Amino acid sequence: MKAAYFHCIGGISGDMILGALVDAGLSLESLTHMLSQLNVRGYHIEETSEQRGGIRGTRVKVVLEEDSIQPDHRLLEEILALISSSSLGSQIKERATRVFRRLAEAEAKVHGTSIEDVHFHEVGAIDAIVDIVGAAIGLDLLEIDSVYCSPIPAGGGTVSSSHGRLPIPAPATLELMAMAHAPLRATSSPTTPDMELATPTGVAIMTALASFEKPTICVDKIGYGLGGRDLGDYPNVLGLWLGEVSGVRDTHTLLLLETNIDDMNPELYGYVM
Repeated sequence: MKAAYFHCIGGISGDMILGALVDAGLSLESLTHMLSQLNVRGYHIEETSEQRGGIRGTRVKVVLEEDSIQPDHRLLEEILALISSSSLGSQIKERATRVFRRLAEAEAKVHGTSIEDVHFHEVGAIDAIVDIVGAAIGLDLLEIDSVYCSPIPAGGGTVSSSHGRLPIPAPATLELMAMAHAPLRATSSPTTPDMELATPTGVAIMTALASFEKPTICVDKIGYGLGGRDLGDYPNVLGLWLGEVSGVRDTHTLLLLETNIDDMNPELYGYVM
């Protein structure tokens, strides 16, 4: 069984997940081609090889075209219609839909409304749609059967949003964690930056698709997705391990030779052995 283990070394976000997948072997050309099946235009994806805290990895960035006109917000129904009406595979649609539904449930609980009335602002933006659907595409193209994730770093401070300044972790992020009973790692150390290390998009993808445990995995490929900020010595990096999770691989062939000895002189047993 092929598995993906996301190691939240310095944080997790939608673009870091895409960066890790690309760094581990996902073709950006194939990803872009598959994303073109969504009825979403006015953007392109950039890939760069950079370094964060001494670790080389891939930065994937969704760039809006200068003349593109995008809606201020989208309802869940509109986003799910975009996914459903595309020609993407059924598993990709199911995974992406699961992530957005989970995210809508968290937003609805935080803001005291129904999931049908949730207005996605940051999350409904084109880059988040690309991140979430792109992650589902990447897992499908890499033929990943099961997804695992390490504990998620909490971060600290506050962040600006369409709802004003929010504490970190953001309320929707915490709600997503609570819904999945996911482990949250404290990050109150002198070397940890006081900032958002886990975004709602990244946490939504993991809490909807991953199990929070560390499997015994025979690693074939390793990828590193980079965050947008270079924080000096702090590794703003998401690791990804790809491999088999079926225990120990069959690396030797064992042969059993059997015979039945009847009425033989015991002095000859030593030669037989």
